[in-house]
Amino acid sequence: MVYVLAVAAALCNALTSVFQRMGVEDAPEETTMRLSLMAHAIRRGVWLLGFGFMVLSFLFQSFALHIGRLSIVQPILTMELLFLVAFGLGGFLYFAAPGGGDEIPTNLGWIVVGGSTCFIIAVTVVATRWGPRWWKAAMFGSAAAIAYAFTAALIKTVSNYAATDWVTMLYHWQTYGVVVFGLLGLFLTQNAFHAGPLAASQSTLVLVDPLVSICLGIVLYGDSLRTSGWYGPLEALSLLVMFMGAVFLSNSPLITGMKGEGKGVEYDEMLSRRLKSHAPA
Repeated sequence: MVYVLAVAAALCNALTSVFQRMGVEDAPEETTMRLSLMAHAIRRGVWLLGFGFMVLSFLFQSFALHIGRLSIVQPILTMELLFLVAFGLGGFLYFAAPGGGDEIPTNLGWIVVGGSTCFIIAVTVVATRWGPRWWKAAMFGSAAAIAYAFTAALIKTVSNYAATDWVTMLYHWQTYGVVVFGLLGLFLTQNAFHAGPLAASQSTLVLVDPLVSICLGIVLYGDSLRTSGWYGPLEALSLLVMFMGAVFLSNSPLITGMKGEGKGVEYDEMLSRRLKSHAPA
């Protein structure tokens, strides 16, 4: 059941990315890192459709995290980039044979992990101030992926509270952390879609999330991976296949050929032709 729920969440994630990208791609350049970007988005019906799929993905993911391990559920979400990724993922899960995951995170653990998460997100956002469009999209995508991974770690704890007595979850900060980091991830995702090519933003969104989630599962919940002997290299190879598949599919014509994806290049070429036509002989 964990795998079925995670695959359903991955499908909804894929639809979310496409529809929300369509909703913000024509937003003015000056809306980057401003709330006006979200105001523009919610006025677009296609973006709201993507938001609906995001809600469905959240529900599927929540149920999956409640009954499964963080280091299993989050990597499975990369199946939104289809079969090549799925093969790599299947190999990783087979060779790693994740176990444990039943520890209760300590307050110190939450402080260290939460502080580190906020610091890294801040660094990646600052990095978007420089570089080409693909770099900005990749950095925003990385920041969003880290926020989503930490949100998933919080959801796993909150789901345990809700299963015991849903009222008690209102007394724990993790519940409100889910809202804060979930909204932060949503905001950063829209900036990633708006900042540059979908191939750059989607690749980092898909690749960074499972890596960070695996680390969080080990640090916070005591997840264990089988790394002795040949298992470690085989796991690394499986992850490499998964990541290469994600990058390859993110750069496929089905993605990069979306409306507006190449407008930056076309504009540069048009400007170059105009400058040449006005240049003195």
